[in-house]
Amino acid sequence: MTNVHELTSEQDWQGIKAKADADKPVFVFKHSTSCPISADAFKQFNSFVESEKGQEVATAYVKVIESRPVSNKIAEDLEVVHKSPQIFLLKNGEVKWTESHWNITQESIENALQS
Repeated sequence: MTNVHELTSEQDWQGIKAKADADKPVFVFKHSTSCPISADAFKQFNSFVESEKGQEVATAYVKVIESRPVSNKIAEDLEVVHKSPQIFLLKNGEVKWTESHWNITQESIENALQS
């Protein structure tokens, strides 16, 4: 099973962002532990991580309430409006795809990886 890294510091974020290259894209999930929509989306994300396609990429998540400075830094660095739940596909340090809320499904994540 792929190891999903929890981002709890800005150093963790910089490390995972540096891993995102053309050969090894990275999915980053922003998770609100107090939101039922986020809980459902996180299940979809974890289903992807455990799938065969999930083995091909690096994955990480940040708890937006517990690690707010990291969540804010991600939004700032990627120049995106914060949402939660929210997922990003990073390649070469850039956002190639993003989705939020009910649109985060195992299928949508797999489709993003193929495009």
